[in-house]
Amino acid sequence: METTSEENREQSQEKKGCFECCIKCLGGVPYASLVATILCFSGVALFCGCGHVALTGTLTILENHFSKVTSDHAMLTDVIQLMQYVIYGIASFFFLYGIILLAEGFYTTSAVKELHSEFKTTICGRCISGMFVFLTYILGIAWLGVFGFSAVPVFLFYNIWSTCNAMRSPVANLTNVDTICVDVRQYGIIPWNASPGKACGSTLGDICNTSEFYLSYHLYIIACAGAGATVIALLIYMMATTYNFAVLKFKSREDCCTKF
Repeated sequence: METTSEENREQSQEKKGCFECCIKCLGGVPYASLVATILCFSGVALFCGCGHVALTGTLTILENHFSKVTSDHAMLTDVIQLMQYVIYGIASFFFLYGIILLAEGFYTTSAVKELHSEFKTTICGRCISGMFVFLTYILGIAWLGVFGFSAVPVFLFYNIWSTCNAMRSPVANLTNVDTICVDVRQYGIIPWNASPGKACGSTLGDICNTSEFYLSYHLYIIACAGAGATVIALLIYMMATTYNFAVLKFKSREDCCTKF
C-alpha cells in the first residue's frame, strides 16, 4: 500500500510538473507579435496578390477600350510592370521581416522570463532591438502612404462604376445616354493625345459589364483592405518593439516581465 501511494504521489508530481512547464511555455509566447505577424502576412498577401492581378486587368481594359495605340500607353505599361516586380519584392521582404520580428519578440520575452538564471542582455542585443523599433516606425509611415495610394484606383473604378449605374437609372432614360462619358485622360493615366481616351453611352456600359472591370474593381478593394491590415499590424509591431526595447533596457534595474 505504501508503495502504491508513493507511486501515485510521484505521478501527481510529474503531472504537475508537466502542467507547470506548459503554463511556463505559454507564458513566454509574445502574443502581440504573434497576432501582428499573422495580420501582417495576411495583409501583405492580399495586397500583393490582388494588386498584381488587378494591375494586369487594368492594363487590359486600357488597351482594349481607352488607348488602342501601343505607343500612347507604353510608359504606363512599363510602370505597371515595374510595380508588379516591386510587389514581388515587398512580399519577400515582409515575409522575412515578420519572422525576424516574431523571433525578436520570443527573444525578448525569454530574456525577461529567465529571472533566476545567468541570462543577461547585451549592448548588441539592445542595439538590435532599437534598430527594429526605428525600422518598424519607418515602415509604418511608408505603409500609410501605400494605403493611401491603394485607395486611388478604388476611387477611379468607383467613379466609372457609379457612372454606369447612373446610365441605368430612370433619369438617364430622359436624356441622351451617349452624352454620359468617362474620360480617363483627365486622371493622368494616359496622355491627352491617346485615342479614343474616353468611353460614352453603350460602350461605357459594355466596359462595366466586362469580367476584367468587375474583377479588377473588387481586387483593388481587397488590396486596399490588405494594405490597411498591414498598417494595423505595423502599429502593433511598433508598440511591441518599443515595449520590448524598454524592457531590455531596464531589465537590470527592474524585475519585470512581458508577454509582448
